[in-house]
Amino acid sequence: MKSDPEKQREVGAVVHAMRILQHLAGVPGPQGVAAIARATGISPSTCFSILRTMARGRFVSFSETDKTYSLGLAVSELAIGMIGSSYLDLIRPEIERLALNHGMLIALWRITEDGHIVVLDRAYGEHVVRVDMRVGSRLPALIGAVGRCVAAHLRLPSAELRRRFTTLRWQNPPSFEDFEAEVAEAGRKGWTKDVGNLYRGITTIASVVTDHNGHPRFGISGIAIQGQHTPEQIDRLGEALRDVAGYIGRSLFPHGGKG
Repeated sequence: MKSDPEKQREVGAVVHAMRILQHLAGVPGPQGVAAIARATGISPSTCFSILRTMARGRFVSFSETDKTYSLGLAVSELAIGMIGSSYLDLIRPEIERLALNHGMLIALWRITEDGHIVVLDRAYGEHVVRVDMRVGSRLPALIGAVGRCVAAHLRLPSAELRRRFTTLRWQNPPSFEDFEAEVAEAGRKGWTKDVGNLYRGITTIASVVTDHNGHPRFGISGIAIQGQHTPEQIDRLGEALRDVAGYIGRSLFPHGGKG
């Protein structure tokens, strides 16, 4: 008796990965390895290996807090591609609006798995004299205003936060005590600022986009020459960045993401 030639061409790991993604798409919330393995009929060890691999590619998102998995950003990117768009197409009108309304450079950053932030896009305000950030610019994930917001969502123990802080290079370094207090403030307010620490003479205001597990995925920052904006204007931009980051998070991560 001959085997079905279509079956012979199937790759087991790919079939399992598709089954896992289909399962996660149909459940109301994140699940652990054991629950996913039971539901899909895949052995726990195989299931764990596939989930770890897909997490590295961001097809699934892993929560360190409760050790659960859910669909990741890469799945959203594939789905958006099917309708002729990308998340950058969806986000760009928001950063352009912020730039025009608040009169400064607005940068969109991707938070990478290897502990960095990378400029994906930017939009300009109407000031004749302005700063710029090159697309592709790369910085450590915990530095500057975006970094303070990232640190707030990672909820690192004070000793670990201090260890990472000592590796950062600033033009005008803050004290660790000030940095830690500003990280805590970012957690409370949903945004924060860097006034001349990362770069002398430059003010940066930022918030971050989080997924439905509260994990930071993107940063949005306003960047201006120091003194170009009043404290009230800075506060208004910070609140606007927080609101836009929340909106983007709910749009890209629709399982009740936090902003």
